[in-house]
Amino acid sequence: MDSDRRRRPTLDTVAAAVGVSRATVSNAYNRPDQLSSSLRERILETARSLGYAGPDPVARSLATRSSAAVGFMLPQGLRGAFTDPALSIVLDGLASTVDGHDHSLVLMPGDATGGPRPSIVTRAQADVMVAYSLPDTAPALDAVAARGLPLVVIDQPVLPGSARVEVQDYLGASLAASCLLGLGHSSFGVLTFSLHPDGVSGPVSSERRSDVPFRVSRDRLGGYLDTLEKAGVQPDNVPVWETRGSDRELGRLGARWLLTRTPRPSALLCASDQLAFGALQAARDLGLTVPRDVSVVGFDDVPEAAYSDPPLTTVRQPLAEKGRRAGELALKLLAGGRPPRPTRLDVSLVERASTASRT
Repeated sequence: MDSDRRRRPTLDTVAAAVGVSRATVSNAYNRPDQLSSSLRERILETARSLGYAGPDPVARSLATRSSAAVGFMLPQGLRGAFTDPALSIVLDGLASTVDGHDHSLVLMPGDATGGPRPSIVTRAQADVMVAYSLPDTAPALDAVAARGLPLVVIDQPVLPGSARVEVQDYLGASLAASCLLGLGHSSFGVLTFSLHPDGVSGPVSSERRSDVPFRVSRDRLGGYLDTLEKAGVQPDNVPVWETRGSDRELGRLGARWLLTRTPRPSALLCASDQLAFGALQAARDLGLTVPRDVSVVGFDDVPEAAYSDPPLTTVRQPLAEKGRRAGELALKLLAGGRPPRPTRLDVSLVERASTASRT
């Protein structure tokens, strides 16, 4: 094996064979505009004949202290990046912006801490980090700061010195609650995703609603309960079920608990469309009809919302635009730009057949 390594062609091997400098061979791969097309083709043809595959990207990043990569930090495992439609759309928007700029995208899965392990962040070959919905207390954020990397935050947390893209979560939740109040509902249940990064799922006490480290969960739950309270519905009279994530099966479980309480809520406010889809299934499981027996409102407006049974009333947020804006900010920071003021995107309520007047 050692002899094979000694015989493996290098940049110097190709340079000697062509009769040019090492820098000229490097330019053939990294700065082709510096060479004539005939010289570059002669270098590449010689490299192919020698079995030289090109510069080692790892060695290049070590030499230049630059990997030209964007790190994407997830709050949960990699499965979430492919099964959560809202996250997938955001990620697609970011990738479409980064693509074509000679930058790669590195996905870093989260764990029970609500983000990637600090060791993953420390080892990652990335020059800018994008945090997607991490809790305020995620240790991964300390690792980013220790490396001195620029940071783009999507949704949360709110960190000084970072670039940030977010939507009007509190307003969106308030619009959803106001819609149901306007339809005459007075008995509500809420499905929220994680309030704390401890993996707990179940009924939420008033104590657990305090000091929530997830800004999005905090704002959406606050938007629901504050709006209901202004209309005379006391928050302590609104049952809330917390799930471990935005997953329809978890939403189904929580909605079954909400819909078997006495008195039964006539309307469910769900912090995501995925949770709302689970709530629709839970209603069917219990022999209830949506919206005759219970109205359901989601949040996100993923494509499936318009085609669910029944079509889902939901808060629309510009998911793809959120990803594109985050990608633009990442490229700006990579180019040495300073973090701009936070970008806040508008939301709106889309009324469909999953809600109806309370008769």
